[in-house]
Amino acid sequence: MSVAAPAPAASADPPSDPAVSPPRSRPWRAHLTIAVIALGLAVYVTNGLWRDPYRQVLSDNVGDQAWFEWLLGYGVYMLNHGADPYFTDLMNAPLGVNLAANTSITVYTVVFAPLTHLAGPSVTFVTILTLNLAVSAVAWYLFFLRWLAVRPFAAGLAGLFCGFAPGFIAHANGHLNWSAGWVAPFVLWRVMKLREEGRWLRNGLLLGLSLAIGFSIAPEGLFYVAIASGVFIGVWSLARPVREEAKAAFATVVKALGVAATVAGALLAYPLYMHFAGPQTFSGTGFNQRYFVEDVAAYLAFPSRSIAALFGLGSDLGPNRTEETSFFGVPLILFMIVAFRMLWRRADPGRQATLRAVGVTGLVFLVLSWGPRLNWMGAELGLPLPYAALAHLPLFDSALPLRFALALVGVFGILLALLLDRMPRFPKNQKIALTASLALSLTLIFPLPVRVQQRSAEPGFIANGTWQRYVTENGVLTALPFALNVHADGQRWQAYTMARGGAQFRIPDGYFLGPMKHGEEGRKGMGQIGAPPRATDWLFTRAALYGYVPRLTNADRERARADLAYWGVEAVFLADEITGSDHKILFREAVETTAIQLFGQPERVDDVLLWRIRPGVDPVSR
Repeated sequence: MSVAAPAPAASADPPSDPAVSPPRSRPWRAHLTIAVIALGLAVYVTNGLWRDPYRQVLSDNVGDQAWFEWLLGYGVYMLNHGADPYFTDLMNAPLGVNLAANTSITVYTVVFAPLTHLAGPSVTFVTILTLNLAVSAVAWYLFFLRWLAVRPFAAGLAGLFCGFAPGFIAHANGHLNWSAGWVAPFVLWRVMKLREEGRWLRNGLLLGLSLAIGFSIAPEGLFYVAIASGVFIGVWSLARPVREEAKAAFATVVKALGVAATVAGALLAYPLYMHFAGPQTFSGTGFNQRYFVEDVAAYLAFPSRSIAALFGLGSDLGPNRTEETSFFGVPLILFMIVAFRMLWRRADPGRQATLRAVGVTGLVFLVLSWGPRLNWMGAELGLPLPYAALAHLPLFDSALPLRFALALVGVFGILLALLLDRMPRFPKNQKIALTASLALSLTLIFPLPVRVQQRSAEPGFIANGTWQRYVTENGVLTALPFALNVHADGQRWQAYTMARGGAQFRIPDGYFLGPMKHGEEGRKGMGQIGAPPRATDWLFTRAALYGYVPRLTNADRERARADLAYWGVEAVFLADEITGSDHKILFREAVETTAIQLFGQPERVDDVLLWRIRPGVDPVSR
């Protein structure tokens, strides 16, 4: 099925439409040009990390970068030790973490394991992030070129828009899953092939494999692609001009889908089981679905990392800088409305059926992105929306509504490619007006590089393996403060150790999504960031974030003794430098003072302060 117009019943090739002239050839130079431009833009966006991958970190999302670096390190550990890809007890000792209930990017961790082992998780992280942006633009370009049958220039500019749209630049702040925008055109390409007569088995197999790959990298994004495919195909199939064609392809598509479901089900049986029924699972996302919604005004606003923001036009309507999922700006929104109208007026009935399906798909995702209640300019208006009826359904309860806005990127890309392809046939005054308005629209949202800050270097105590003298094999070691999203040093230092191979330690706490409570009660409840806090780890988090140092008593030491025994901690250390998020300075002196009050005077080992712990004995009461 062609996105541009219905394909002939006997073929999946794009149609011959007099209104849209397909490219006469697909020279490798066009492909190479788009690939080079896309890679150049991706390096430009991520250049702050490339300047020093080991000491620079994304200041808008220190925690998620630490999480994905940890996953990359775990990929090396997993291959070396035959570990479970979807559950580990290396973090959140002694209970462990359900990686299937988090974003485990399993394919990336395996494919890039050699690079991670040789260069470290930090280099692998920025490599994948850069390739995600570049490959996404190229994938959309090839998709538009093949399925819209447009000229390379039209497909290329539309592909670059999709790859570097504001929502995906925002997710470049730490999200290796959501910045993988190539998953959508990759899976959609296989969906479009399903109607090929006589090839239902092959196409079903390939779609099933594509779904497994997509799930292992961006399961939430794959869910949105599935919804978009269903809405588009359903609306398109019901249109009168193409109804007979849809009926003719029905049997072939159903057989192919059956094969795809069988293949994907077999490949994903274990991760799906772990996600829904494995240990340390929980219900929902752990995030408030009435908070992580798209403000209606955000579609008209400009992102914080854009040319417009340099002129003071940026907006803070997103819940954070990583979730600025729309932010197209007024000029681009108006341009897309005009583009749809112009395409519609010049389309034959078959092409109108496709445009209608594209438009309805966009409207569905637009409304879903607004969440359960309508929000305008940062205020919830209380008007109930369709998502309120979906929020508690399986899968929808694990989605963040505002991310549905990312589907509008593909919708706008389709309209942009089609309009650019037809623009040479427009009257001169229209071409000038459209070109000027498009140039203004895209210039205002042209991305700025992601923000970075310096982070603490890995201590020699960890890098040199000195830690092994103080912790047994697979024993529990923790940095201070305990690893969490807002101070994640301990987690990434463990990641570096896993990437090197050899001996390994475990850590309590960590940045991950897990249940709020233990046991069956936790499985039925909502999730949260990190483990349920105990008295001792909260002492050090409070000291690091706020500089608060209470006068500790023997009762505090008794609680700490119980906590350390629960975790099985054998040693605690404090580095000379600790990293916060968003350029915030952590109060290291407060952490040290708290530790001395609790554990006594430390010993200096290499470049850290170290406290040895006898689980169940230390700290002793004074």
